[in-house]
Amino acid sequence: MPAGGGNPLLIFDSGVGGLTVLAEIRRAIPGASLVYVADNAGFPYGAWEEAALTGHVVELFEGLIGRFSPRLCVIACNTASTLVLARLRARFVVPFVGTVPAIKPAAERTTTGLVSVLATPATVERDYTRGLIGKYAYQCRVTLVGAERLAALAEAKLAGAPVDRAVLSAEIAPAFVEEQGKRTDTVVLACTHYPLLMDELQAAAPWPVAWLNPADAIARRAAELWPADAAPAAGPGPDLALFTAPERVSAALRAALATYGLREIAPAPAKD
Repeated sequence: MPAGGGNPLLIFDSGVGGLTVLAEIRRAIPGASLVYVADNAGFPYGAWEEAALTGHVVELFEGLIGRFSPRLCVIACNTASTLVLARLRARFVVPFVGTVPAIKPAAERTTTGLVSVLATPATVERDYTRGLIGKYAYQCRVTLVGAERLAALAEAKLAGAPVDRAVLSAEIAPAFVEEQGKRTDTVVLACTHYPLLMDELQAAAPWPVAWLNPADAIARRAAELWPADAAPAAGPGPDLALFTAPERVSAALRAALATYGLREIAPAPAKD
């Protein structure tokens, strides 16, 4: 159990991207005891066949919920949310908060009408993503950009490796559109890994844009669902991170996790 004990809030991602969400949840629900779960053995989720990934994530949650009995689970991953969230909600009683591309606020914010969605290829391909565009951004020119390597760059950065600026620039270049004298002014970060690269993204951008990070909206929703009578954590905050492949956690990543209050690394419960 985490330092605070009893019924924690569980945050799940394919890797370290969910740390951006954890940071906002700590501010939104300062009394919650948190457990962070990274399925780094399964990363990247975009490489999975849909049915296999769905079964894999549901099986992982069988073990996680059995071990921790969380009050609330946050799926801090766009790919997993668009694919598996309905199955998780149907299978388990615990409430789930998912992650969806911030297309509605982007459509409300843009002044040029040119919006880009920077996501993994799997998220770009989902009908759910295109449905959000049709519902909320039909008056905008929305460019969907399936970035093949950005999430891996974020993973490598936290593991202590330098960020390949040339690769990053090539990945984001299609998100910057000039059309009839107007330019893209809003870019949706539709992967929780991407805010970990914010300094590099801003430096590589050919012109300034608003980068929409979904983490604060996810945290607000989690705070709405967190029981008002939940006992606060007894310890100093989240101190437990579970990895499905803990042997791959480098010393640099351990140091980075500590800055998020995650001081103990443990294996995630094995699937039955």
